[in-house]
Amino acid sequence: MSDATQPDTAKAGPVLAADGTPLKRSLARSLRVQKMRAMALIAPLLIFVLVSFIIPIGSMLFRSVENGMVEQTLPLTVVELQAWDASTGELPDEPLYAAFVADMVIAIDAKRHTRLGTRMNYEKTGMSSLFRKSGRQIKKLDPATDGPFKDQLIEIDKKWGEHETWSVIKTHSVAITNGYFLNAIDMQRTPDGAQAQPEDKRILITLFKRTLIMSMIITCSCIALAYPAAWLLANLPARSANMLMILVLLPFWTSLLVRTSAWKVMLQQQGVINDVLVWLGMVSDASRLVLINNQTGTIIAMTHILLPFMILPMYSVMRTIQPTYLRAAKSMGATNWTAFWRVYFPLSVPGIGAGSILVFILSIGYYITPEIVGGTKGVFISNRIAYHISSSLNWGLAAALGTILLAVVLILYWAYDKIVGIDNVKLG
Repeated sequence: MSDATQPDTAKAGPVLAADGTPLKRSLARSLRVQKMRAMALIAPLLIFVLVSFIIPIGSMLFRSVENGMVEQTLPLTVVELQAWDASTGELPDEPLYAAFVADMVIAIDAKRHTRLGTRMNYEKTGMSSLFRKSGRQIKKLDPATDGPFKDQLIEIDKKWGEHETWSVIKTHSVAITNGYFLNAIDMQRTPDGAQAQPEDKRILITLFKRTLIMSMIITCSCIALAYPAAWLLANLPARSANMLMILVLLPFWTSLLVRTSAWKVMLQQQGVINDVLVWLGMVSDASRLVLINNQTGTIIAMTHILLPFMILPMYSVMRTIQPTYLRAAKSMGATNWTAFWRVYFPLSVPGIGAGSILVFILSIGYYITPEIVGGTKGVFISNRIAYHISSSLNWGLAAALGTILLAVVLILYWAYDKIVGIDNVKLG
């Protein structure tokens, strides 16, 4: 064939689509449309995650270190405090007292001095009443004409003449502080640096340890109880397995508060469990077991509540294990126990891992059940977080405790991934 009859591919135009546009451009436009459709489909989910998860966590992280109230309420005082050397042991000079009165007059008009007193009271007991009582007298002063103010403030309350009062204000006047995190580990921010809290205030480290230990016990208890139930679900005939599955899911049809309250009734010394044990002669009527308002009650109630979260992942994995594997092992001379331990159990480990992560993470953050049945000895760190949010209103400390709890979960998750491998965790 001659060159004249062959198409000149070098001079040929671009390949066109059916509508006459270049095929490459048409394909690119089609891909853009597909991506926009996909983004539109997942946009509600992304917005939901952003609003309900990412923003609250970011707010918690910021609140755990944010400390702008002192600087915003007493701006002139903070400037003077920076020039005051607290290490000398001497009281501040008149300019600081004058700046304090000027700031307080403005804060009293805006009703911010009581909030500042509450913030300072977290660090030193009595500061809240000091600001509230002094505010009633300071509002009568004129910063421009009624000076000097040092002696007047000391006359209003002698604590304004104490070195410790001003030292506490200066120590906690920074905009970004580590004080909340120090308090969360039973330490405190002082002019001399981080120091341990007094012996009678060291409770949070104990609560962290108790939370982790009891969560591990609850997780192990759920594994021990859930494994046989999941095995029955996976190996019983369909009709019997469906009935058993209904019993497993039945607790989800009842309020968590109702279930926990039922355990409070059952675990009492005059409750159903003790009555049955006395009737069976296992304990005497005078030696009834104490199962409520302690760690035992918390473990029993939470094991029951979290048990379905362990059974379901185990069952979904065990259902995929073929019975022929065990028959093959037995045909090669393995006993029932050897076939189970060497063949069946390793195949079910991913379900155990998935259930363990789920139950452990849920248990360390539980609040209602430990609050109702735990008393003072069975509460978790989450109960302390709730106390600081709703009662003491120390949201900074609550945020720091929540951040530490989040960090602990992430560290344990990382350790689990390194030891077991998160890829080996399956839900079926």
